[in-house]
This record gives sequence, structure tokens and C-alpha cells, in this order.
Amino acid sequence: MRTKLFGLMLLTALSVQAGKVKVFILAGQSNMQGHAKVTTFDYVGDDPRSAPLLRKMQDSKGQPRIHEGVWISYLTGKRGENTTKQGKLTAGYGALTDKPEDAKIGPELTFGIAMNEAFDEPVLLIKTAWGGKSLYHDFRSPSSGVYQRTEQDIERKRFTEEMNGHYYRLMINHVRETLKNIKQVVPDYSGQGYEIEGFVWFQGWNDMVNRGVYPQQKNRQANQYANYGKWMANFIRDVRKDLKAPRMPFVIGVMGVGGKNNEKQTAFREAMAMPTKLKEFKGNVTAIQTSDFWSDELGAIADKRGQIRNMSYKLRKQHKSGPNADGKMSKEDQRKYLQEYEKKIISEHEADLWKRGASNAGYHYLGCAKTFALMGDAFAREILKLQD
Repeated sequence: MRTKLFGLMLLTALSVQAGKVKVFILAGQSNMQGHAKVTTFDYVGDDPRSAPLLRKMQDSKGQPRIHEGVWISYLTGKRGENTTKQGKLTAGYGALTDKPEDAKIGPELTFGIAMNEAFDEPVLLIKTAWGGKSLYHDFRSPSSGVYQRTEQDIERKRFTEEMNGHYYRLMINHVRETLKNIKQVVPDYSGQGYEIEGFVWFQGWNDMVNRGVYPQQKNRQANQYANYGKWMANFIRDVRKDLKAPRMPFVIGVMGVGGKNNEKQTAFREAMAMPTKLKEFKGNVTAIQTSDFWSDELGAIADKRGQIRNMSYKLRKQHKSGPNADGKMSKEDQRKYLQEYEKKIISEHEADLWKRGASNAGYHYLGCAKTFALMGDAFAREILKLQD
């Protein structure tokens, strides 16, 4: 009886192991890379929404877990050169750093955890992300043609035709090469094949701030970023064509820096989500508002830190509206003044929250692991909905 039971268990294990690899593609710029240091993991437990995720992200000793059953191949840039990092999913697949104690995460960590829970089959994440990249040029896909350079672009020798869509091609090539050599990433792969189950796009900052590419419209009711929506739709079509996955579920992570009340980003956020309104994408393309995961608590502290930086500037520059307008304060005087000023506007509690929860600038979602954990989990669950 024991022999039969053992045999049944072995057959079941082999059957699960032999299942087709579930492949998910993650792409974008710096926030897809992820700038949340592991030092901010503890803060994840403060929020009832994210506390359950923390228990999956780290072990009982507070160390990042290594997740059996999910692997990742990550192409990114470091010091101007591209590099690939691959292995079992754990912390450290965010923006790369030389110091292990500064290891970072992006959305990939909790995304992979959710997919690992959802499937018995092996899960493979293929991630490509570089900081400071645009959709209008760097990730421009074939159907959008060649970016039309402005006079300023030509003068500055930037956005050349040769580099048009360069990162799109790098992304596609990395996906193809990884799928050709799955065993290099997933050691137990035995040739059972794979299924591309979804794609997550998370990018936007460089497009939002480029007024040359997206000029203000004379008709104020028109969205100045409308072309982003068109190029995004082309991107989805081209990715599906190039990867031979015509109905691949596609999630757009809509930029949410500053939270729900950041009205300056309203038009751009609408443009990012425009493809979801197209009939051809109904039921297989969706958008996630990442503003839902911004930490208002840390954002308020960031604003106060901005006040401190502004005061530091006024002291150094002897600004007429500052306390050193007459230039009589020594560097030591300025340092002491700034210390007292900081104590007045940032409480000890706020200083502790910042230390526990933030590790980067606002445009990187304050480098807050809670934010990236919630985003990654939401991206995964949205793709699973699209598959139903």
C-alpha cells in the first residue's frame, strides 16, 4: 500500500514538474526596475493591506525568502552597460546595486509570489527595464514608425533614427533568447514547453515631462498626451505579433507618483489608459492605477523634507527671504540653524517612519517596499482576472 501511495505521489510530482512553464513578461523604466531597498520591508507590515504580503516576502528571521517554483531572467542597465541577472526569485531583482545590504525590489517580487501561488507549474518571469526611457523613442515599436526629431533634438544629437526603438528590440530579443534557453534559467526544465501568460508595462515619467513631444494643445479639452495612447496601442499590437501571442493578457501600470490627488498627472494618466477603451482590446488589456498604492503618510514627510532642502538653499545662497540674507552666518551657524529647523517641522515619529519606509525620491515612489509590494500583487491579480 505504501509503495502504491509513494508511486502515486511520485507520478503526481512528475506531472506537476512537467507542466508547461508559465511565462510572464515585465517591462518598463526605472519604476519597473524598482528602487525600494530591503531596509524598508519592515514598513510593509504597518498596513493591513500589505502586512500579509510581508509574511510571504521574508522568513521568520526577517530575511528575504527565496521562492521555490518561480524563476526570473532580468535584463537591465548598470553603469551604461546591459547586464542580465537570473535565478530563483528573491529580493535583489530591482535596480541593481553593488552593496548586498542595499538590495532593491520592484513589482516583480510580489508579482512572482502571487503567480507561484496561482499555478502548480513552474513560473518564469522575464523582466526588461532601464531607467530614464521613453515610449516615444526608446521603446517605440515598429507600427509607430520613426520618431520625428525636433530641431532641439538634432542640435543636441539625441533621439537618432538608429536608436529609434532600440530598447523595444532589446526587450523582444531578451524574451526570445530566454525562451530558447529556458533551462539556463529554470534548471529543472525538461523540454515540456511554455505558455506566455501575460505582460505588464510600467513606464511613463520621461514621456510625461517632455513638452516638446507632447506640447500643450490650443484646445484645452484635448489631451496633450493623446499620442502616448496611440503609441501604447501600437506597442501592445507589436509585442503580441512579435511574440506570437495574439491574445496575451496585457496590464498597463498607470503612473501614480504623488497619489490620487495629484491633478498635474490627470491628463497623462488618462492617456496611459487609453488603449483599454479600444474594442479590439476589450477583455484582454487593462490598466491599474498605481496611485492607489502611493504612501500619503510618507509623501507628507517628503514635502517637509523638501522644505528643509529649500531652506538649505536659501542659507547657502543668502536668499533675500532667508535668515542668512546678510551673509553673516558661518557654515557652522547654517548647519545648526538647519538642524533646529528640521526638528521643528519633522517629529521624531515622522523621522522614524521615513527611515523605515522610504529609500528613494518621489518619482521612484519614495523607494517604499510597501508601495511596490502592493503594485506587484495587483498587477498579478489583474492578469489572473484577464485569464478567466
